[in-house]
Amino acid sequence: MSITLHENDLPHDITLAGDLAIDTETMGLNLHRDRLCLLQVSTGDGHAHLVQFKDGNFDCPTLKKLLSDTTTEKIFHFARFDVASIKQYLDIDCTPVFCTKIASYLARTNTDKHGLRNVAKDLLGVDIDKQHQCSDWGAATLSDQQQHYAANDVLYLHKMRDILKARLQREDRVELAQKCFDFIPTRAHLDLAGWGDQDIFSH
Repeated sequence: MSITLHENDLPHDITLAGDLAIDTETMGLNLHRDRLCLLQVSTGDGHAHLVQFKDGNFDCPTLKKLLSDTTTEKIFHFARFDVASIKQYLDIDCTPVFCTKIASYLARTNTDKHGLRNVAKDLLGVDIDKQHQCSDWGAATLSDQQQHYAANDVLYLHKMRDILKARLQREDRVELAQKCFDFIPTRAHLDLAGWGDQDIFSH
């Protein structure tokens, strides 16, 4: 595993080909209050690129171009929050999406544990340390431990996706999963518009 930390944007000459595993770190879980601090991305090659947004600077044309490319799949775990955070602060839509958390819910009905750590442990035998999940992501300097934690959130998503795709196929739920993934940008827009805690489909 290797980690590269960038400030405010990716280098303009970087080449990241193929589907992208993506995660975000924010100051909290309120999309309007808690700013985006860090975005992690990996192509599944064992290397993670971390983009730290300093001083509220979200002018990142190279990163925005990469995330806006509709020819590559964006792999998230709990895509609903990350897609909304990216929309809120970078003003772009990430599509198409594969969410390993939704896939786990649909394909692994034998368990009620669908957090990243649980899914990685069950599918890959990897124990992801979540100790730094609630650390200060707005700090000017990120510790080595924070960077390692952030990288782990994207380094295993490609392998998890591949296994979950096979499980969805086995359980004949591929089409259902795809419809859920397609709805995620709309779900994110609803969250940002103030309907995050309401079930608008209820009576």
